[in-house]
Amino acid sequence: MTVPMALLALLDDGPTHGFALKRRYDRVLGHERELKYGQVYSTLARLERDGLARGVGVEQGEGADRRVYAITDLGVQEFDSWLTTPALPSGRPGELFTRVVLALVAGRSADEVLAGQRRVYLDRMRVLTAARHDGDVVDRLAGDHEIAHLKADLDWIEIAGARLADLRAEVTA
Repeated sequence: MTVPMALLALLDDGPTHGFALKRRYDRVLGHERELKYGQVYSTLARLERDGLARGVGVEQGEGADRRVYAITDLGVQEFDSWLTTPALPSGRPGELFTRVVLALVAGRSADEVLAGQRRVYLDRMRVLTAARHDGDVVDRLAGDHEIAHLKADLDWIEIAGARLADLRAEVTA
């Protein structure tokens, strides 16, 4: 998820200032990635520079005045294009794969790496499963998404464990 696209989506709901954008981002997406105020304003500046958003006024706030931003027609087009273009899988192995290979290359126990990661994933799945009843629909759906990824990673851990001998022979040859 890209921050510029998130801010464009939030601006598509109507003009607002950076402080309100950050609050709304935190409410709907904060569980996925923390967003700092500086990042909001630097992103808004880039969106404005690129013609995707524009300043449309100033709102009096507590303390400093707050510049109000709106999405431009070009910003709507860019967001719609991003939204309707399916995301491609990265096609690259992740950090766990790298750790397993490097453990074997260095003569360490890849079994221990996999077992430790399995424990962490199972613990996280327990937390997410228990939290399903406490959160709102956004939190529950985000948790379901993470659980699905954890299940896939656990399947991969089993496959990797079954292939360690072959992998060890290949990477240490």
